[in-house]
Amino acid sequence: MIGQAITRNAVILGLFAIGTAATLALTNQATRQRVECNRQTALADALAQVMPPARHDNPLLDDSITITAPLLGHGEHPLYRARLGGEASGAVLEAVAPDGYGGDIRLIVGVDRDGTVLGVRVVPPHNETPGLGDNIEIRKSDWILGFNGASLEQPSASGWAVKKDGGQFDSFTGATITPRAVVSAVHGALRYYQAHRDEVFEAPAQARTTESCDG
Repeated sequence: MIGQAITRNAVILGLFAIGTAATLALTNQATRQRVECNRQTALADALAQVMPPARHDNPLLDDSITITAPLLGHGEHPLYRARLGGEASGAVLEAVAPDGYGGDIRLIVGVDRDGTVLGVRVVPPHNETPGLGDNIEIRKSDWILGFNGASLEQPSASGWAVKKDGGQFDSFTGATITPRAVVSAVHGALRYYQAHRDEVFEAPAQARTTESCDG
């Protein structure tokens, strides 16, 4: 009798453990999907800030490629292509400034078909100094809007620097390293786009691997 009771309890405990593990697995999967959906929503919102919806009629997240180029910083970078009526109308490039005061600063740079800047935004997180270097964030200051309308021709190459270095762009009082890094990264993105504009629009789009977030 004692042996049967022990066996029965062991079976019950085993089934309970299996049920708990299955519940945790399903919960983790749902959590991961929810986190990924939130990330995709945040990314779509950020893309809309640098590539106005009126400039394209294709889903940017469904028309992207991945590129590796020194002008964009280290690592791989997504490039989102904008099209209007089936024709190329612009792109959003990711660039990394590796020389920020606190390390890497990740950016997205929206440009029109000809390479004029439509918008630049910092992609969190970053480690720039609160109250100083973090003024690169649009929620902290409008400094980042100073890139709007810029191109490789306006300003000239010498103008793509902070004013302290003889360029066109403002820096922050007590914080020059951060804006200097961002200016250089945006300039690099424009140089890459100019050199590879035709090929980035001809490359086949990469299939999205994330599950649908609808509903």
